[in-house]
Amino acid sequence: MSKPSPEIIRLAVMLYIRFPLSLRNVEDLLHERGIEISHETVRFWWNRFGPMFAAEIRRRRVERMRSSQHWRWHLDEMFVNPT
Repeated sequence: MSKPSPEIIRLAVMLYIRFPLSLRNVEDLLHERGIEISHETVRFWWNRFGPMFAAEIRRRRVERMRSSQHWRWHLDEMFVNPT
């Protein structure tokens, strides 16, 4: 078996992260696209690359928020004590 490309690894991990799929569901989806990967391989990739992808997603989300002109923190709810 040849070494999978980084795109395939990213696709497998992102399918598992983004959608409510089991490891076997990800394996089946990739199989339908002609990619023979076991669910254990997807689990290994998730353990190895998942935290890196999650940090990248958080970093992009913060950058998008800060690039907005009207970015600021706001209070969503407030409680007033009637004394």
